Amino acid sequence: MPHIELKTVEQLRWMREAGLVVASIHESLRAAVRPGVTTRELDEVSAQAIADGGATSNFKGYYGYPATVCISVNDVIVHGIPGDYELAPGDIVSFDCGAFVDRGGRQWHGDAAFSVIVGEQFVSDEDFAAGIRASGSIAGVDEDLLRERRQLDAVTRESLWAALAGLATGKRISAVGKAVETVVAENALINGWEAGIVEEFVGHGIGTRMHMPPDVLNYNVRGIQARLKPGMVLAVEPMLTRGDIASQTDDDEWTVRTVDGRDAAHWEHSIAIMADGVSVLTARDGGVAGLSPYGVTPISLDLR
Repeated sequence: MPHIELKTVEQLRWMREAGLVVASIHESLRAAVRPGVTTRELDEVSAQAIADGGATSNFKGYYGYPATVCISVNDVIVHGIPGDYELAPGDIVSFDCGAFVDRGGRQWHGDAAFSVIVGEQFVSDEDFAAGIRASGSIAGVDEDLLRERRQLDAVTRESLWAALAGLATGKRISAVGKAVETVVAENALINGWEAGIVEEFVGHGIGTRMHMPPDVLNYNVRGIQARLKPGMVLAVEPMLTRGDIASQTDDDEWTVRTVDGRDAAHWEHSIAIMADGVSVLTARDGGVAGLSPYGVTPISLDLR
């Protein structure tokens, strides 16, 4: 089994600094999303948030990636490159964001993603945990399409928080896949359709590099996965589709989209495993709101 980096509490606090910058990127992007804005303009918003936080982008230049954020629209699953596309009302858009800070002579990384539907107000973690969901119509957007996109976004977001809660109470990384599959199956009974769980792209360890062992699978597999240990930090990131999970990569060698042209959604947080609990490093509140429906109270790493 590959070596898994374990962090001290001090190092986890450095990662929390990076995580708070990522939270700021999310907040800035949500405030800037509107019909007519280009994805390139949104990359500029991300870059400014990183600079304002005194951090460095861990996306731009990564294996040649040209931007500070991945922006994936509608049928794009992941790694969408910002460009001239203007967001339209009703688009479902996923933002994958990251940054690192230099502390103690090393880089400490944060990585998190969220999805939105253009033209409607974002539902906060507090409201989402309370069962509040987006409602109403968006001018010019087909009602059935909007309903399906809202359902896809909600089941992906719910599967993330269920997976994070599973890590708080479980013993092995396999808690993630079990939780995601359970949420998908439960929502299939409610919605009348079952989301596809993307298998080609999975979560990962994170710390002094953005991508590190172990792989964090969003689905169940046979065999024993790594045991959870204090000091582990995992980037948990379910990606779900409205149709088949088969994907293809565009000629830009980055943009990954569904083969059948159906929509996708992507949610992610970086979570620290600690001796006495967990801490969601990339959530502004440390995961308090998102974990509350599961009876989990996260550990705060914020210095007061």
